[in-house]
Amino acid sequence: MEEIVGLIAGSGSLPIVTAQEAKGRGYKVVAVAIEGETSKELEGYVDRIHWIHLGQLGRLIEALKGEGVRQAVMIGKIPMTHLFSDVRPDLRAALLYLKLKDRRGDAILAALAEELLADGITLLDSTTFLNPLLVEKGVLTMRCPDQREWEDIAFGWKVAKAVAHLSIGQTVVVKDLVVLAVEAIEGTDATIRRGGELGREGAVVVKVSRPDHDMRFDVPVVGMETITSLKEARATVLALEAGKALLLDKEEIIRAADGIGVAIVAQ
Repeated sequence: MEEIVGLIAGSGSLPIVTAQEAKGRGYKVVAVAIEGETSKELEGYVDRIHWIHLGQLGRLIEALKGEGVRQAVMIGKIPMTHLFSDVRPDLRAALLYLKLKDRRGDAILAALAEELLADGITLLDSTTFLNPLLVEKGVLTMRCPDQREWEDIAFGWKVAKAVAHLSIGQTVVVKDLVVLAVEAIEGTDATIRRGGELGREGAVVVKVSRPDHDMRFDVPVVGMETITSLKEARATVLALEAGKALLLDKEEIIRAADGIGVAIVAQ
């Protein structure tokens, strides 16, 4: 009997990459996609797809259960700012939200996982089908950070880990041992651009995972949008956590980083 995996899909290319890899491993892929977020192209890469609005938890669970799904992956970006503007909660989502004592993004996602499990659906690690994309330790680009940048990386790493531990964000922008920007709800790209405005040139961007990071959700991702933000900010370094961040289109990203003189390192 063909094994089924559910795909709870947000925006970006990761849902498609995940679907392709799962299909390649012999899975039947059933996707639940979010109107206004998930790419319509996903339809061509899955066996079945159900479209819902953000906040329709009851419909999401009904769709997966109706297809016989007992394990699922949640992948793709859903901007947390949309929780304050674009949500159309159904009764089940509204009741879940009212029960929350902590309404930070990771707390909402953990509660969602519990709701799914209560209906017999286990959330797998979001990287279950994406291990080849996890960044490896080392300097990935032609350019290596200089002494000043390595000092900023070490300083930024401590700050980023402290901020991540509080579940505020996972990215900081620093320069000359000064914090220029800390990620909150606006997301990584906006944080990089804001740090660039303050630092003007030569900023170091550090992106880490939380110390207690739940790999079922929100794995740090670097795509071409990140490179564009680094260029706009005139940043010179992007430091990542090895094995805890996904690098999309690795060769293209490294080539683009080399083209603008940005060093990418993982440690």
